[in-house]
Amino acid sequence: MTALPWISAAEVFAALDYSAAVDALRRHLASGPDPAADPPRGILDLAHGQLLLMPSESADAVGVKVATVAPGNAALGLERIQGVYLLMDARTLTPVALLDGTALTTLRTPAVSAAAASFLAPETVDHLVVFGSGPQARGHVEAMNAIRPLGRVTVVARHAGRAQGLVDTLTDAGFSAATGAPDAVRDAQLIVCATTARTPLFDGSVVPNDSCTIAVGSHEPDARELDSALMTRAQVVVEEIGVALREAGDVLIPRAEGLLSTESLVPLRDLATGAASVDRTRPRVFKSSGMSWEDLVIAEEIFRARTI
Repeated sequence: MTALPWISAAEVFAALDYSAAVDALRRHLASGPDPAADPPRGILDLAHGQLLLMPSESADAVGVKVATVAPGNAALGLERIQGVYLLMDARTLTPVALLDGTALTTLRTPAVSAAAASFLAPETVDHLVVFGSGPQARGHVEAMNAIRPLGRVTVVARHAGRAQGLVDTLTDAGFSAATGAPDAVRDAQLIVCATTARTPLFDGSVVPNDSCTIAVGSHEPDARELDSALMTRAQVVVEEIGVALREAGDVLIPRAEGLLSTESLVPLRDLATGAASVDRTRPRVFKSSGMSWEDLVIAEEIFRARTI
């Protein structure tokens, strides 16, 4: 086998912008394989974190991401999530490329959120509140701006210095941004939670009815970013019901409390196909845990863009 092309982080972001990534995901949701058929993600607990194996298959390609989650890496100046992605031809199963898995995740996750928000968010977003200050927080602001023109952006984070650093980065990029507190959600049309928190970040009872909240920070059944007050009020959309019932503490905890039923959960695919409609009389929530098909869709688009 000849040496595989390596698609670096810089090449990942140069090959595909958020608008194109959102379009690819929406096309897949509307006419591609049902996400429910995606192979389960493998999660192996390790001494210093987790190893994730995320395989998927499409008509043209097969791919697998090998990713690690190491909570202690921040203290070492390293990324919390790292990984590589192997892309293969579907017919021959011949490897065709290796991609920077960290960059792929950084691009894919906000793009999935923005695809969901393209259905769920109000048409006018005067105020976006983002919880978190890392690459996912920044990526989500950029991705949301690809589907809705944004007014002001409020950054809420535990570390004041990192929060201000993100504000400075966003300001330099042309956004109207400032740091704030959790109660900023009171007048937000769009809320993004991209943190490592294990307990709710804000009071869900004060979130406006005409709003969309995105939660991407946790894929563990005993951790959540959103409280039961919001989950009880909201129309709750998930990537896939089976995944949510295995991994999404934001769903599982209020469900265990008897406050959220499985039957009320709406798969994102149903919005894309028109099988379900958006309830704009109450808040909308999209809870994402991350699925393998999403990585494959984005990896294929990146590979095609580089070979055209």
